[in-house]
Amino acid sequence: MIKAVVFDLDGVIIDSEEVWEEVRRGYAAEYGRRFLPDTQDRMMGMSTGEWSRHLAEEVGVPRTPSQVASDVLSRMAARYRDDLPLIPGSVAAVRRLGERFTLALASSSARVLIDQVLQTAGLTDAFAVTLSTEEVPRGKPAPDVYLAAASKLGVPAAECAAVEDSSNGLRSAGAAGMAVVAVPHGVYPPAADALALASLTVTSIETLTADEVAALR
Repeated sequence: MIKAVVFDLDGVIIDSEEVWEEVRRGYAAEYGRRFLPDTQDRMMGMSTGEWSRHLAEEVGVPRTPSQVASDVLSRMAARYRDDLPLIPGSVAAVRRLGERFTLALASSSARVLIDQVLQTAGLTDAFAVTLSTEEVPRGKPAPDVYLAAASKLGVPAAECAAVEDSSNGLRSAGAAGMAVVAVPHGVYPPAADALALASLTVTSIETLTADEVAALR
């Protein structure tokens, strides 16, 4: 029986993947560096420490990973302050599922961005637990953040559902043993093997119902 639902943030509640790509691609370009065709896909789901190291060491930005993280996060925070890219129906979906299940948030975003998004969206009170992959040993696709969320909720991972959009996010939730709900992103669709881990796939978060989630196990 499903007792709790763990939401991803980027690509599920806010349509931020394109913002992340614009900001990080533009940042690399400032130093004369170019993204490879798979750079954005590889960074989706990475923790702050992981993607900042990737930009410094793999893309070649001549800054330390900590400097890269600081630079990029300040740019992202500014974008969110100007215009938070909420996905239509996402806030209502969180509230709707929260009437029936205990909720948690497991995000690859930095803590500072998670807190800002929830405050701006009016969702600070919606989640019993919020976690950043900064706060666990490994980012997605490792299961660490989902296992930590279940542990903090006091609910076995097998009795949790996870709502995810990206390949690495789906793999992370699946590896944690959760029932996986996929909400594929139109611009950055998940790989077929990752999507196959989902017990339920919906085309829009707007249409996800508590009954559908409850029926997963």
